[in-house]
Amino acid sequence: MKFFRQLLLAPVALGLMAPVAATAGEMNLDGINQYAASEDQVTSITQFSDVQPTEWAYQALSNLIERYGCVAGYPDGTFRGKKPLSRWEAAALLNACLDRITEVTDELRRLLKEFEKELAILRGRVDNLEAKVGELEANQFSTTTKLRGVATFTIGANSYSGDARATLGESILSGDKVAPGQKFADAAAAQQGATAFNYNLDLFLDTSFTGKDLLRTRLRAGNFGSSPWGAANPDNLVGLNAFEIAFEGPSGADSVEVNRLFYQFPLGSSFTATVGAKVRQDDMLAFWPSVYPADTVLDIFTYGGAPGAYPLTLGSGGGLWWKSGGFSISANYVAVNGNVGNPNIGGIGTDGSAQTGTAQIAWNNENFGIAAAYTYTTPQGGLAGLYGGNGTPLANLGYALSDSVNSVGISGYWQPSNSGWLPSISTGWGLNAHSSDTFDQIDGAQTQSWYVGLQWSDVFIKGNSFGMAVGQPTFFTKSGDDDVIEANDGNYAWEWWYKFQVTDNISITPAIFYLSVPQGQFQKADGDTFDNFGGLVKTTFRF
Repeated sequence: MKFFRQLLLAPVALGLMAPVAATAGEMNLDGINQYAASEDQVTSITQFSDVQPTEWAYQALSNLIERYGCVAGYPDGTFRGKKPLSRWEAAALLNACLDRITEVTDELRRLLKEFEKELAILRGRVDNLEAKVGELEANQFSTTTKLRGVATFTIGANSYSGDARATLGESILSGDKVAPGQKFADAAAAQQGATAFNYNLDLFLDTSFTGKDLLRTRLRAGNFGSSPWGAANPDNLVGLNAFEIAFEGPSGADSVEVNRLFYQFPLGSSFTATVGAKVRQDDMLAFWPSVYPADTVLDIFTYGGAPGAYPLTLGSGGGLWWKSGGFSISANYVAVNGNVGNPNIGGIGTDGSAQTGTAQIAWNNENFGIAAAYTYTTPQGGLAGLYGGNGTPLANLGYALSDSVNSVGISGYWQPSNSGWLPSISTGWGLNAHSSDTFDQIDGAQTQSWYVGLQWSDVFIKGNSFGMAVGQPTFFTKSGDDDVIEANDGNYAWEWWYKFQVTDNISITPAIFYLSVPQGQFQKADGDTFDNFGGLVKTTFRF
């Protein structure tokens, strides 16, 4: 090996010698022989007795030894790093490293030969992927926008029972949906008793220009306006059985409408601003205080237990939130009629705005979250502004006849780190104080609400889930200062559901629900009963 190494040394040395004329004395052949004579390559820099970690080239030398194994040093175990390097010694060092590189190259050649077929297959797949990526880039409709959609089919029916009959006053207050002396159950069955098949379609176009901002456009269509579960349907006696997905826009069934259009962007590292011509209250909150699914069955369970504090008002508005760690503070404003020019019936900050202003403070971590919210509302006014999906008829009437409503809500959740016997728990409570200059029964009146929602993950089969919720939709608890109305408006709502995750994009959810007193105080005049039981199967497609 010694003789072979010296033979390899010769051509390299000659190349290094070429620029200068060297004498035999300058070559110091004895030193060269000594440097090349070390048979064993060192495996660690610590084997050199004269190399300390404080040396400026310590790391470079260590890399040559440990990565390439091409530094031998001198037979006496020294490297002599401070000694001037002759061109011959440089040649010996370079030759040793070239030997190692040649060995590596030969090994690579052997591996390339051995896996030649597999590498050819991989190369073909990479070429295929590059072609597909090129095709996608050439045909994509936008480089900044992503489209996602949710389509939902719902088939189900309601059943009604009980002997409660409407008085003349209850008939008038119901808008003649039930005749005087008629059973509530008979009237509801005639209006909402059919089995119906409806759909809801949501298309989300999310655009980002900087990677940190969001321009969201939500397109929505549905045909729930005349369904058994459309709370806005003026013919439906019962509104508390409204579904969260029961959408139909003002333009009618099957019409695609812009349901959201807002822009969200960061201000510094802790603040986020949102502004939109069609934005919803919860779009401008840094934290939503519930992990109970919002798209299960009844709409009354989608307000964090406090529909007054979280009315999910949709209109023109803007908001700002601050987040630091688990803490957040949010403030926002929404005017339902913010797009109207007449200040008597619309505009921003006018009597006709139908506006809400919300402030929320919240804290959360991976498993737990809690929030307190305050909302000031000036309702839309009149019976035309009633929404029957989150309260009893008397509570909704109180909202419609109020000049303003001050609402507070405390909501929160806890969820386990892993699926098992323990469910996630979401709960909330809301209190609303009503003011009116016209109606003494409403001025100073109070309404309340609460709910508890449970959800178990990976039930029976991984990916499937089960849940239930119970609560009292908004109900009248106290009338005005003269206490004309002796509040007896309490009611209960339940829902149970099981979601089969058929594929990553398709789920089927059978569900049932029960409303104990859907007409609240309106049906309690004689102590008779009227209840609503319903069932459905919902199929959801996500794409």
